[in-house]
Amino acid sequence: MHASLMSRLLILLLGLAISLASQAQLNLEITNPNVAARPIAVVPIQYQGAGMPLDTDISGVITADLNRSGQFYVLERSKITEFPTRDTEVDFQEWNTLKQDYLVVGRVLDAESGALRVEFELFDVAKKQRLLAQAVGARASSLRATAHQIADIVYEKITGVRGAFSTRIAYVTQKGLSPKISYSVMVADSDGYNPVPVISWHTPFLSPAWSPDGRKLAYVSFERGNSAIYIHELTTGKREMIASYRGINGAPAFSPDGSKLALTLSQSGNPEIYVMDLATRRSTQLTRHYAIDTEPVWTQDGQFIIFTSDRAGKPQLYQIPAAGGEPTRITFQGEYNARASLANDGKLIAMAQGNKNVYRIVVLDRSRGGAGEVRELSPGNLDESPSFAPNGSMILYAAREDKRDVLYAVSADGRVRQRLVLADGDVRSPAWSPFRQR
Repeated sequence: MHASLMSRLLILLLGLAISLASQAQLNLEITNPNVAARPIAVVPIQYQGAGMPLDTDISGVITADLNRSGQFYVLERSKITEFPTRDTEVDFQEWNTLKQDYLVVGRVLDAESGALRVEFELFDVAKKQRLLAQAVGARASSLRATAHQIADIVYEKITGVRGAFSTRIAYVTQKGLSPKISYSVMVADSDGYNPVPVISWHTPFLSPAWSPDGRKLAYVSFERGNSAIYIHELTTGKREMIASYRGINGAPAFSPDGSKLALTLSQSGNPEIYVMDLATRRSTQLTRHYAIDTEPVWTQDGQFIIFTSDRAGKPQLYQIPAAGGEPTRITFQGEYNARASLANDGKLIAMAQGNKNVYRIVVLDRSRGGAGEVRELSPGNLDESPSFAPNGSMILYAAREDKRDVLYAVSADGRVRQRLVLADGDVRSPAWSPFRQR
C-alpha cells in the first residue's frame, strides 16, 4: 500500500478510536458543590522541562477530585492571584486574604529516559507551615493517574482518611435499539475517564462485583439463554463460568479474603443465599425460606452476610452468620429496603429505600445501636444499586432520569452530588472497586 495512503488510513483509524472512546466515556457534572467545605487552593502545576507542553491539566484533575469529595471547596482558578511553584515563592498573607485554609503548589520536571517528575507541596495557610513535600514519577501518557494519586495523598494528609480517587468503577452499559442492542461490562477511572470494555454481547449483563484485590470481576450473563455467573480476570481477559444451575444464578459477592463467593441460586425451586468455596466449587445453602432471599453482601470481617428478603411481606435487610444460622432483621424504617452496600467500618449501610413507589438511596448508621438512624441521600424517584467507595467517603448509585439510566455519585454526608452520563446509551449496575495496592 502506498505510504501516504497508509498514513491517511492510520489517521482515520486513530480518529475513529478517539471518537469511540469519547462516546464510551462517562461525562461527569458536579450538580451541587459544597461551598461550606474546607477551602483549599490548587495552583496550576506548570511544566518546567524542555519538551512540548503537557496535554493533561494536572491541577484541574486534582481540583475536580477534591471538589467532588465533599470535604473540600477548591478556589476557582479565576480567583487565583499568584502562581507559586515551590515554598520559597508562597506569600501566605495573600492566601490568607483569599480565605484559604490549605494551598497546593507544584511543578513538573523532566526525568531520565523521557519520564517526568511531579513535585508538589501542601501548606497550612494559617500556620504558614508546610504539611508535606513529595515527588511522584510519571509518564506524559499517564498524568491523569498521577493527578489522582496526588489528590489521594493531599486528601489523606488533611483528613486522615485514605483517598479513593485512584480507584476504578465497574458498570453495565446498554446501547442501540432492538434487535441491535449491545450490552457491555465496563471499567473506568473513578471519575468516569478511561473507560475500557471488559466484555460485550447482545444479551444483558448484571451485578458486576469486584474481587478484594481488584483483579477480577464476577458478573451475571445471559449469553447462554439462562442466567450464569462468570469470574473475569481483568489483566488477561480469561474468564470462567462458575454457576449455571437450573433457575436463577445471580447477585455474586466476593468474601473479604476472596476465597468464597456469596450468590443467589434457585436450584431448589426458591431463590436462596448460597456460599461457594472458589477452590472446590462446592456450594453451601445458607438460607431456607419460602420467601425470596437475594443480594448478599459480606461484612468486612467476613463473619456475616447481609441480604434482602421479603419474608416479612416486603423487601427488608437481614443479617445471617456466614457459617450458617438464623437470620436477624436489621432494617425497620421504610416499607422497602434492598440492595445493601457496606462501608468499610461496618457501621454504615447504603441501600435503596422505597416508600409509595418512590425509591431513593439512604444510609443506615448502626453506630448508635438499636435500629440505627436512616439518612436520605438522593432526590430521585427511581434510584437503586448503591455502592460505597472503599474509604466510605462517597456512594455511587444508578438512577432513572428522563427515560435514561444514569449514574450519580454522592458524598456520604449528602452534600455533594455528581452526575455521570453516557453520551450514547444507558448505564447501570455500578460497583466501586477496592483500593489499588500501594
